[in-house]
Amino acid sequence: MPYVESIKVFVRVVELGSITAGGRDLRLTPAVASNRIKELEKRLGVRLFNRTTRKLGPTEAGRLFYDHARRVIEALDEAEAVVAGFAGTPRGAVRVSAPLGIGRRVIAPMVPEFNTTFPDVQVQLRLSDRKIDMLEDRLDLAFFLGELQDSTLKLRKIASCPRALVASPGYLDRRGTPRDPQDLLDNHNCLLLRFPRSPEYFWTLQTPQGPLKLDVSGRFDADDGDVLTDWALAGHGIANKPRFDVETHLATGALCEVLPDTPPMPSTFACLYPHRKLQDPKVRLFIDFVVERARELFPG
Repeated sequence: MPYVESIKVFVRVVELGSITAGGRDLRLTPAVASNRIKELEKRLGVRLFNRTTRKLGPTEAGRLFYDHARRVIEALDEAEAVVAGFAGTPRGAVRVSAPLGIGRRVIAPMVPEFNTTFPDVQVQLRLSDRKIDMLEDRLDLAFFLGELQDSTLKLRKIASCPRALVASPGYLDRRGTPRDPQDLLDNHNCLLLRFPRSPEYFWTLQTPQGPLKLDVSGRFDADDGDVLTDWALAGHGIANKPRFDVETHLATGALCEVLPDTPPMPSTFACLYPHRKLQDPKVRLFIDFVVERARELFPG
């Protein structure tokens, strides 16, 4: 198996662009990862990487080897998954990504319970509000909250999550409470969740006349939803948040709901996965586990 392990290290180093990152992803020290690459180069008799002080990139031989090596690793993973299904004992790692808010407050608390039921399955949870690339990051599952863009991946909808516009009492005392959606555009600082390469930014509210799209703006934006909550609590503006993210603050009065008669459109909570991953029992089990628990949290 050392040869196979060296191939796995090589594939991740190519995909992540550095030996340190590739090793860390596989829970190896940089020294061990570097030795695996050297062993592989010695076995193959070619240099696999061009190394400079600033960057690491595959040689022509490295690129050719990567194309085949990646398919070998994928085939091995699928073969192990099929055998695990026959054995009736799912085992191995499930690589999962989720947005920060729903990842911290919904999915992360489920992981210990899942592990208690399936102790041989290791859930590797990666949280980020940034857009992820499932193939590049070699993810098995990607949970998301929002509207799905075009994708070749399979989608499983889990629940519809209500949202709310929220602001602190101090902010509303200073700036006044919005009377209608137009007031958000004319007189208020909207706190924006944005990240590089994000699409156009807007809020869509539910009104008696149907969905109303507002091209909101503000002096603050961040790529972390919890930062927006902190800014709202500190009195810097109005945030558009999933209700589960702010329900504690609403209950204590630290935040107030704004325009409750025209709330934001709910967000879709769903997961994406490559079609072949459903052949892997540990992936299928984790999806089913999260779906069951989440529907208890978001009934209807």
